[in-house]
Amino acid sequence: MAEAGGLKAGAIALQRFGLGPKPGQGEAARAQVHDRLLAEIAAGRVAQPEGVTFSGAAEIGKALYDFEDQEKREREARRVAVAAPASDTQMASAVPQGLPAGSQNQMAPAPKPANEPALPYRTYRDEVKARVDLALTAETGFGERLVMFWSNHFCIGATKSNMSRIMAGAYEREAIRPHVFGRFEDMLIAAESHPAMLDFLDNRQSVGPNSLAGKRRGRGLNENLAREIMELHTLGVSGGYAQADVTNLARIITGWTVVGREGGLGLPGSFAFNAGLHEPGVTPLLGRRYDQPGKAQGIAALTDLAHHPATARFIATKLARHFVADTPPRALVEKLALAFRQGGGDLSSVYRALVEDDAAWRAPASKIRSPQEFLVASYRALGRKPDFGQIIGPVGVMGQPFWQPSGPNGYADDNAAWASAEGLKTRVDVAAGWGRQAAGSVADPRVLTEDVLGPLLSPETKQAVARAESKPQAIALLLMSPEFQRR
Repeated sequence: MAEAGGLKAGAIALQRFGLGPKPGQGEAARAQVHDRLLAEIAAGRVAQPEGVTFSGAAEIGKALYDFEDQEKREREARRVAVAAPASDTQMASAVPQGLPAGSQNQMAPAPKPANEPALPYRTYRDEVKARVDLALTAETGFGERLVMFWSNHFCIGATKSNMSRIMAGAYEREAIRPHVFGRFEDMLIAAESHPAMLDFLDNRQSVGPNSLAGKRRGRGLNENLAREIMELHTLGVSGGYAQADVTNLARIITGWTVVGREGGLGLPGSFAFNAGLHEPGVTPLLGRRYDQPGKAQGIAALTDLAHHPATARFIATKLARHFVADTPPRALVEKLALAFRQGGGDLSSVYRALVEDDAAWRAPASKIRSPQEFLVASYRALGRKPDFGQIIGPVGVMGQPFWQPSGPNGYADDNAAWASAEGLKTRVDVAAGWGRQAAGSVADPRVLTEDVLGPLLSPETKQAVARAESKPQAIALLLMSPEFQRR
């Protein structure tokens, strides 16, 4: 651990468990990192981003439906304008009876400012910026790294629809952050019942065949969410379930839906249980029978999945792979799985076992930072406060835009995904751009390199930075050094 391994182990730990050092943290941060990690776990909470547009899913849902209704009116107005002759007489005749002449201008939708993006993208933009700002100000950043891990584990795709884009940030704020240091089952239930997840994996389209709506509409199950709950969120692909279990879980969670714009079941855009969509009766799952009424049936099934031994091992393996190595030590995985089982899914117990294990400190820094981690670590090291374009542009070209994985399995968490020749070339280009942007604010790249890398600084990197042809090049060499790239 930090005490036994000295400042070099502490320097690795700042990168392995946190978001990387900031200028001026120095030896104190490296010497105290072990205690700081345990203090974050003991505090039991992560901060929420500030300055976001909407407070949560319900407020967002109403704004989204209003936006879509307005867009529909604008499309219809454009269609009518194209179809109708443009003479003043005919324009006047289009004014509804009872309205004074000239009042057609009052009916027209207010134009958006030129070049202003639509509401879903503006909201996404503000959420991304607030999330990155929070990561840049975090002291060590262990909690923020855990948010990134769990948000990717229970991922959604912001490009699926207007709803998934506008709610991506709220999903992380409501379903992930409150439970990072809590119980896995609470995070699981919060994630699977959030409107963003129900939209992303189509559960709002799932109808029990024998439900009232199923008999009336002739519609049936959508198994997307049920399959990913078992394969990606709990048991894992080798967790011992069969296709029949996927189908039965889909039956159990029918009725878990999103309130429509009419607000019949609650606040528009919020989660609701619709009994008229729910498959009635007793349903078996993994050898157990679930006969609870309504929503309680799904809660019971998810709770049992959260406490399944296969889930403990699956989560332990993913955490060890994320923080330690692509092929983590088997003993470490077993230790984390045991902590998960003994703590009843208490995640703080699992993190404590990880931080207290010598193997997690002794392992060489072999994991390459993902593009999002690289961006945050670089801006922290350079002391920069980026705007949205300086965030979304770099992570986009490096292949990891926020909340936009290509599938429900999230972004890959191994070196093969990020260390390709093309991927590293892109990083060089990005680092060169950051070097040019930061050159005016960095007094001496050599001093910054020693400050940021500390005992990790190799003679080769020190010499390369010292011999750089320019200040921008020296900064880029720091950011692309093996010591900075790997954690």
